[in-house]
This record gives sequence, C-alpha cells and structure tokens, in this order.
Amino acid sequence: MEEKKEIVVQQEQTGLGSIRIADEVVRIIAGLAATEVPGVAGMSGGIVGGITEMLGRKNLSKGVKVDVGEKEAAIDIFVVIEYGSKIPEVASQIQQKVKKAVQEMTGLNVVEVNVNIQGVTFSGTEVKE
Repeated sequence: MEEKKEIVVQQEQTGLGSIRIADEVVRIIAGLAATEVPGVAGMSGGIVGGITEMLGRKNLSKGVKVDVGEKEAAIDIFVVIEYGSKIPEVASQIQQKVKKAVQEMTGLNVVEVNVNIQGVTFSGTEVKE
C-alpha cells in the first residue's frame, strides 16, 4: 500500500499556530485555473507510448508539476488545446490565470508558468502526430 505523504509547501506562523499548504493543493489550483481558459480542451497526463492521455476533472493535478520553495513556486502545465484556437494566446492566458490563482489563494510568489501543449482535439477526437 502506497503511503500518502504531506508535503509542506508553505508554513506561516500566526498567533494561533502554523498554516501548511500541501503540494497537491497548489497543483489542483493551477489545474482548475488552466481549464477555465477558453480553448483548453483538458489537462494531459503526458505522453505515454506516443499517445497523449486526456484526464478528466478528477485528475487535474496529474497534468501539473510544481516546484515549490518556501515562498516561491514554478509551475509546469500540460494541456490539450481545441482545434482552431490560437495557441500563443491560449498559452498566455493560461500563464496569467494560473499565476493569479496560485498567488491569490496561497500567497506564494509564482516565478514561472511553463505551458506544454500535448495535443489538439477536433470534434471530440484527439489529433496526434
């Protein structure tokens, strides 16, 4: 059985005790923010055997990698884009929305958001090379 470990992302001392934010929480916030951008078909679990795996809303955090320090975070997002979307515009919106959401909700300073386009969907079917 795999043991689930808690990763302390941020620990802040208050008059009442400490606040801990798990790494998984930052990944979920980033995944939710990315999927709200028009043109994003969904999150991608990465390339497995040459096929991009589309993830449902339950697995949003699996399409996100985070590198978190005490006060800063770097985020990598893996998405599938809808056919016909302007990729540079969608990617820029993802960067802005993810940065804003993570900073507002956690207080971490997001130093970079790297967007990785893993595929394109067309009429519900994924297009791959």
